[in-house]
Amino acid sequence: MLDPIHLFKERHGSLRYFFAPMAGISDTVFRLLMRELGAQCVVSELLSAEGLIRGGQRTRDMMSFDERERPVGIQIFGHQIQSLADAAKIVEAAGADFVDINFGCPVKKVVCDGGGAAWMKDPLKLAKLLETVKKGLRIPLTIKVRTGWDDSSKNVKEVVQIAANSGVSWVAIHGRTRAQGYSGYADWELIRETAIHSPIPIIGNGDIVTAELAKKRIDEGYAHAVMIGRGALKNPWIFREILGEKIEAKNFLPLIQRHFDLAIEKKDRHRAFLSLKKFLAWYAAGFPNSGKFRFELFQLEDIDQLRKHATDYFSQLPELQKIDDGQPFLMGGHG
Repeated sequence: MLDPIHLFKERHGSLRYFFAPMAGISDTVFRLLMRELGAQCVVSELLSAEGLIRGGQRTRDMMSFDERERPVGIQIFGHQIQSLADAAKIVEAAGADFVDINFGCPVKKVVCDGGGAAWMKDPLKLAKLLETVKKGLRIPLTIKVRTGWDDSSKNVKEVVQIAANSGVSWVAIHGRTRAQGYSGYADWELIRETAIHSPIPIIGNGDIVTAELAKKRIDEGYAHAVMIGRGALKNPWIFREILGEKIEAKNFLPLIQRHFDLAIEKKDRHRAFLSLKKFLAWYAAGFPNSGKFRFELFQLEDIDQLRKHATDYFSQLPELQKIDDGQPFLMGGHG
């Protein structure tokens, strides 16, 4: 078993289990919910460096976080070295615990501009970027990467060494290449090989959808920590289960009421309404009559109707277990 991450040990304890940054999902509301449900560290969805520099209100809103989320990192992406360095300083000024740079996003519009996983194709430029950003930063710098651009260029070990030489505090590795997207399976053997020889902590990411698997990856020394994304949407209690809490009946109703309360607290009612619809659709996946529930969900017009519809549906399901239908779930949206 590899050591946990001790970067914030004095204030927050050692870190093993992270909630992953996912576009359109990892906002301050859901991050706070995950922290309440046992996640030890959270990272924001990826934010445009250019958007932060230009001062766009939407991007600044996406950077907001609650003190109860700490330790919390803000993830940025872009293709210009100076823009990323300037954006990192903005994140630092906002009070985040660390800056995370995304080198893993496979989405075409991101990589075509030279951002996300495209950085993996040019390690020398990546090194220059990290050195430039780190030079002007007082808070920790972390990165999230893929195993490489494609099967013929799996250079994650080289990138990790570059990161260590540049003063990066840890590297999160999604165990697929950019060419894979979200298909196939994450290469955990490569993650383990990298972690064993890495001079800095490695966070493993990819295909962790159960508490048992998360613990297995740690117990068998695959990484210093693990990062969970889709698994927390299918089972929001996954972090509590990892930490040893036995969840007998997964009653979604109190969880959903808490999610409504947080969304209304953090967003205006209209934005909360739009956000909650997609989460409710994910929560319902695998339950009886979920298709009908989702269809009716998107016919509703305001948050009060939405709350009643969700309450009526989930109040009937306190003792039922979800059925895993084996279908792909949210295969996209993060690095």
